Amino acid sequence: MRRKIPSTGALAAFEAAARHQSYTKAAEELAVTQSAVCRQIAALEEFLGVRLFQRSRRGVALTDAGQRYGRQVRARLEEVERDALELMSRGAEGVALELGVVPTFATKWLLPRLPGFTRAHPSIQVHLTARTRPFLFDDTPFHAAIHAGTGAWPGTEGLFLLPESLVAVASPALAAGRRDFTAGDWRNVVLLQQGTRPYAWRDWFAAQGLRVEGDLAGPRLELFSMLAEAATRSMGVALVPPFLVEDELARGSLVTVSPQAVPSGRAYRLIYPERESGSAALRLFGTWLQTQAQAAAA
Repeated sequence: MRRKIPSTGALAAFEAAARHQSYTKAAEELAVTQSAVCRQIAALEEFLGVRLFQRSRRGVALTDAGQRYGRQVRARLEEVERDALELMSRGAEGVALELGVVPTFATKWLLPRLPGFTRAHPSIQVHLTARTRPFLFDDTPFHAAIHAGTGAWPGTEGLFLLPESLVAVASPALAAGRRDFTAGDWRNVVLLQQGTRPYAWRDWFAAQGLRVEGDLAGPRLELFSMLAEAATRSMGVALVPPFLVEDELARGSLVTVSPQAVPSGRAYRLIYPERESGSAALRLFGTWLQTQAQAAAA
């Protein structure tokens, strides 16, 4: 059965015109005439049976349908371009793994170890894209994800990597020589909050039998890397996994202000859709990841 797919030339012309909101600028980008862009978009509208642009004497503007379709087409063309560049760069023998990763874990834990995997498996190239929240694999180019959570996502399989505990850290200036804050100390410091975990401090205090007024108040930052940087700048005290601030603790730019490392109930896992369970490249990567995690835990 013949697929209902518009021509790539028409899609490229539409995407450029939608991005620039101008046929003239689209023509300049594509190195064609403005009339050629007009013909391509007119043909695309006829194929779809939907008006994508509104014309006026002042120019063109996307319709509501055109705006939605423009975002979708841009994403698909970027995927096609990425696939082409990957094949061009790696040739017929190369294999690529597209991973969605929580940013700080990728930067502080995974990337320092990744050259070892590349040396052991030079034919497998690993691409990392930041993703802070769970997502549906069907809507992305990802083969797998590394995520901190309470379990695998629906319709996926997963490999356990590392449990997560949280420690309280601050700059030496803010800590002022104290390494075990009292209840009174906690009431007098700014608590840096992670935006995706609004009750992290409350849960951490509760695990130690403490109640601290204002435990939900404080600047909200999304990433552990942001929390760690803010703490080093004496903006407040942060809760972070210790293996993500090993360098800062070793340098002395951060110090712990409580001896308690409290389990968060989360763990880092390699998560992948069931359809990828037969991937040899992913299996090799997963085995290597677990080996690295076991060595780090030991």
